[in-house]
Amino acid sequence: MNTRVKRLVLPLGGAVAATSMIGATLVGTASATTAPAKKVVSMASSSAQAQKVGQFWTANGGAHLKAAAQYTDKSQQQGKIKLGGGDAAPDGKAGVVPPIGGEPKVTAKIKNINLPKTIGKVFFLIGENEYWCSASSIQSKYHNLVSTAGHCVFDENIQNGALDYWVFVPGYYQGKAPWGVYVGKAAYTHYDFAVYEDFDSDYAFVTVYNGYNFAGAKQVSKETYDKWQGLKDAEDVKITKEEFDAAVKTHGGESSDGWTKPIPGAPEVVVPWGTKDAKVATKEVSKADYEKAPAANAQENFHKSNVKQVTEEIVDKATQDAYNGVGEKGERDGAYTITHYYVDYATKAQVEYYKTVYTVALYKDAGRLGDNVGGQGFTWNQKIGQPVYAFGYPAAAHPDGDTPFTGVTPKWCYGKTFAAKPAAAFKAEAQIGLKCSMTAGSSGGPWILKYSNTKRLGYINGVTSLIGDADANGRIDFATSPYFDSETYAIYKAAANLWSGKIIASDGDFVKKA
Repeated sequence: MNTRVKRLVLPLGGAVAATSMIGATLVGTASATTAPAKKVVSMASSSAQAQKVGQFWTANGGAHLKAAAQYTDKSQQQGKIKLGGGDAAPDGKAGVVPPIGGEPKVTAKIKNINLPKTIGKVFFLIGENEYWCSASSIQSKYHNLVSTAGHCVFDENIQNGALDYWVFVPGYYQGKAPWGVYVGKAAYTHYDFAVYEDFDSDYAFVTVYNGYNFAGAKQVSKETYDKWQGLKDAEDVKITKEEFDAAVKTHGGESSDGWTKPIPGAPEVVVPWGTKDAKVATKEVSKADYEKAPAANAQENFHKSNVKQVTEEIVDKATQDAYNGVGEKGERDGAYTITHYYVDYATKAQVEYYKTVYTVALYKDAGRLGDNVGGQGFTWNQKIGQPVYAFGYPAAAHPDGDTPFTGVTPKWCYGKTFAAKPAAAFKAEAQIGLKCSMTAGSSGGPWILKYSNTKRLGYINGVTSLIGDADANGRIDFATSPYFDSETYAIYKAAANLWSGKIIASDGDFVKKA
């Protein structure tokens, strides 16, 4: 048995500043003397938190999913890789965990590869920016586990060490989630990676809640709307005066079923004296009309004004001659006068009639991840040099600027693994490598041993950790993975036995219990 001794140094800091996972808290670590030290981070630890995460990604037709870019931080290795170097080796007896659906049979060589149903993208936030990595569903007791790279989940340089708003979307395609969206609940990785950024342990296993899909919308009452946990919308819709009057009669006044809104720019209209919310307006009238007007205390329009009293204005002859208003012209004591008379009346802005229509988004519980897409098996302490398939969603350009990949559809590499020792910056002394041209975006994708093209299942024996250009010709030509040993299995096993639960209730809303 080979024993690997690591010399770890504290990182000097990272280039990425980010926010923490919602509700992220350190759950605990195992003793390094009895089991590998692991770091466990709670992600969306309640339905309320999962609701925020899920709504963020699925709102507006998956706009944030479409806006996400491939995650490139620390995923590209500059300089030459040492082939055949490093300390990757079994630390015990080899082991396997069969995939969901049974152990696949090894098939003959094939030219066309049927892509695994288990693969997809994980989405997360760093600051306000959306990113994604590759990942896969993997076997677990409750069919609720995702395998990906550690750097697609953890970053010790941010608070609590977890990337924010983390979800897995198997089979993701241009904003669509054919098998549902799965919100991360808890993430497991090796303590050495989470704390020291040791890429020999650049792997993570994340438990996820039951998935959910958008199932349409439904008009509901205001009471239901107010209680609804999920996405909802209140839209103001025009109604007729008759509909408004009926609503007022039913509710004893304006309500969400009938209310008014002023028409912008429209002049105010005269309304009966005493109308609710009416304003008092005043206008000048002739002496004759004033004398005919009701008394000042009359409860009707156009009564003698309480706002403006009768006023006499002394003017010169020229001003009086030029005046053409309704005021009374006259003379008193040799002076020229204009006397003004006023009446009061009620006015109100012209209005349109509306009601508020309340709509809620209905969701459907998609069930457990593994029940929908299956889950790859898991294997550790395997002999280096065996052929594997590596799957992922490459998207970035090659160093020379060529862009053969889009990140829209998954791609694959095939070949025999070899011992590899990347640059010292990654503290990686015991990784394995694979000749592969997939660019950034493929990080976290599974390396599958003994892959069955018919069952689309096999055994995850690694995840894409680093990529690079070994011969410095401007083309990505290799990928690396941490070597999966007994410590990897112990961390996987801890995650694989945890239950997650669901976040969608039977009425199509998010579960309301925190």
